[in-house]
Amino acid sequence: MCLAVPGKVLEIHGSDPILRTARVSFGGIVKKVNLAYVPEVRVGDYVIVHVGFAISRLDEKEAMEVFSYLEEMDEIGRTSEGMYDNGAEPGNK
Repeated sequence: MCLAVPGKVLEIHGSDPILRTARVSFGGIVKKVNLAYVPEVRVGDYVIVHVGFAISRLDEKEAMEVFSYLEEMDEIGRTSEGMYDNGAEPGNK
């Protein structure tokens, strides 16, 4: 399963379009991300990141919606942890 996550661009480094990178915050966790696929990105923008590459830009409203969905998924995961008597995950016996 693949997952792309939104993050906020804090700093941009370099001018070469292929090697340009950014420091991107994912809810407080900051990672270095390659910006080769999104040359239009500026500091303060939100980007979708997959395996270390920003693959698209999105506006703040869209980013907040995704963060909300991720929080809901986390809550669902926490409430289902105690559902299985033997500790097995669904589909495993």
